[in-house]
Amino acid sequence: MPKNVVMRTFVSIEISDENVINSIEKFQKEICIDAKAIESRNLHFTLQFLGEISENILQKVKQALSTIEFSSFNVNLIGIGAFPKPKFPRVIWVGTDSNGGNLLIELSQKVNKVLEPLGLISDKAFKPHITVFRIKKKVGDMTKELEKQGMVDFGIQKISSIKLKKSELTPNGPIYSDLVEVMAT
Repeated sequence: MPKNVVMRTFVSIEISDENVINSIEKFQKEICIDAKAIESRNLHFTLQFLGEISENILQKVKQALSTIEFSSFNVNLIGIGAFPKPKFPRVIWVGTDSNGGNLLIELSQKVNKVLEPLGLISDKAFKPHITVFRIKKKVGDMTKELEKQGMVDFGIQKISSIKLKKSELTPNGPIYSDLVEVMAT
């Protein structure tokens, strides 16, 4: 690949547990919202969005990520919410239990720490969540609908690797591909 080719990238943790995926798909079908559901194969935590990077930087990112050490852990996917807020949602998300969420935050800090020397600095603090809907047009106040679903328990996801992913935007939604995987020690 030529050195000047750029690609849109992010560091993530995939949601792979079938029970969790089935629970999220069930929720996506049941909630009344005029929005695009995220496909189950694309469900993930974004530890850090890197944006457009060159092939040259990509190699350095792969090397930096390979130095991260972490132990596998479980996260209970529980509760739902909206960004920026339920009255004017742009994103509907699934949250985590506090222990799993704190371990995800620690892992995202490790990612930030190894990528910072490359000039790849996160523009906002990591909040543990999985986007399940993206909302393009105004849907109105979702507070009541979200409160009804409030503390839904979607199950346990084992976190045993992080991945550097490439994102290609298409009219039918993004296509993600793996560039590197770092396994828990």
